[in-house]
Amino acid sequence: MKAVASFVLAGLLAGCALPQQSASVYPYYQTLNEQSIRTGTVESVRNVTIETPPTGVGAVGGAALGGAAGSAIGGGSGQTAAIIAGLLAGGLLGQHIESGVNNRPGLEITVRLDSGELRAVTQAADEMFRPGDRVRLVSNGYVTRVTH
Repeated sequence: MKAVASFVLAGLLAGCALPQQSASVYPYYQTLNEQSIRTGTVESVRNVTIETPPTGVGAVGGAALGGAAGSAIGGGSGQTAAIIAGLLAGGLLGQHIESGVNNRPGLEITVRLDSGELRAVTQAADEMFRPGDRVRLVSNGYVTRVTH
């Protein structure tokens, strides 16, 4: 049973490594690529939540831990009921915890480009923007970031 718990814990920790959607973090595949830069002025900033879809690791890990906890209770049919209750409760709790870990604060930044076009970019809230700020939109054709 300890091996199962260790495996589940390792899976839960691996599930915590979320991809970044930040103007300051570049995945390896976005390096050494030419990017175009446009300039503009921030029109508005709105707080949003960036949600990463659940992987199921939380539900599976929670169910395994809940089932293990339930197996330590009672014996016979009472133990079976405790295992089933532990599986269900642990799975729901694990799913809820994973959902909370995967959600993080973001910003929807609306920028009026110098060309007059209006663009909105959503990214992690790791750099603050205010209406009137002069900014750069850095884009490789797939990903666009707003920076000062």
